[in-house]
Amino acid sequence: MNNGRTVYMNGQFVPETDARVSVFDSALVWGDMVFETTRSFGHRPFKLREHLERLGASMAASDIDCGMTLDELEKATDELVRRNAPLYPPDVDFTIVHNMSPGVFSLYADVAPEAGQPTVAIHTWPLIPYIGPMADWFDTGVHAYVPRQHAIPGRLLDPKVKSRSRMHYRMALNEAQRHGADTWAVLIDEDGYLTEGTGSNFFVVRDGELLTPEPRHILRGVTRQSILDLADEIGVPVREVNLEPYDVIVAQEAFFASTPFVIMPATRFNDRPVGDGAVGPITLRLLDAFSETVGVDIVAQAKAYGERLRAG
Repeated sequence: MNNGRTVYMNGQFVPETDARVSVFDSALVWGDMVFETTRSFGHRPFKLREHLERLGASMAASDIDCGMTLDELEKATDELVRRNAPLYPPDVDFTIVHNMSPGVFSLYADVAPEAGQPTVAIHTWPLIPYIGPMADWFDTGVHAYVPRQHAIPGRLLDPKVKSRSRMHYRMALNEAQRHGADTWAVLIDEDGYLTEGTGSNFFVVRDGELLTPEPRHILRGVTRQSILDLADEIGVPVREVNLEPYDVIVAQEAFFASTPFVIMPATRFNDRPVGDGAVGPITLRLLDAFSETVGVDIVAQAKAYGERLRAG
């Protein structure tokens, strides 16, 4: 059924149900699509420009020319949000996803008239099915688990380029979730240092200090930077350091961070409790500070979404 939402697709606003990418698109053939995910708070996109700037950097590093400036992308995004936001209830926030690829190879011009042009797709999606299932974990925390699959070294594929080429994430997540739906992977690099989750950054708290992996072998998350800035504002000391699994074992708190859920406590690590096994006070302070900044109670919103899912 057509829900009325619109997608920006290659210069046009089209019904969501009509948006398509060719099977001959470079994204499918080579996996060379870069992307960004922004979310709204109270229907207002949070740090959209920062996400677009990182998208621009990913395109530059990948030699993808989408044919639009960042100002033009921002204008198209604002128009898409203007069209779609009224279709969401006032208390339902959404993601804004940008996908960019070089498009269909000229080789396939006989069957694809769009060949030779980049693929530029922007869509919105409600957060209910994404963070609703996580609602209870804000109280209990998740289980952080180091899988056999390692992070890809930056010398082989720069993790600061946010691309859809994420098979290593999928393999790590599949292994982790054999231990339970609340088990989230945190990868290590070739030297044994922690890097990031499968689409999230990772933090620990030790002796009142917030620690997070150095930005060499990780995606430099927009939410990650927001948390670092907030920690400084509320007086929590911060360091970017090499972290080993041992450092989580001796930490008092840990959490994941990502755009959709913002902060997710991790109360277990490799089948043992982190600290006393409860969500820690600094994690809660950061959640409260972030909620105050964006004008939305992040945990309460997730729980409301969880109740909606259970109610059907």
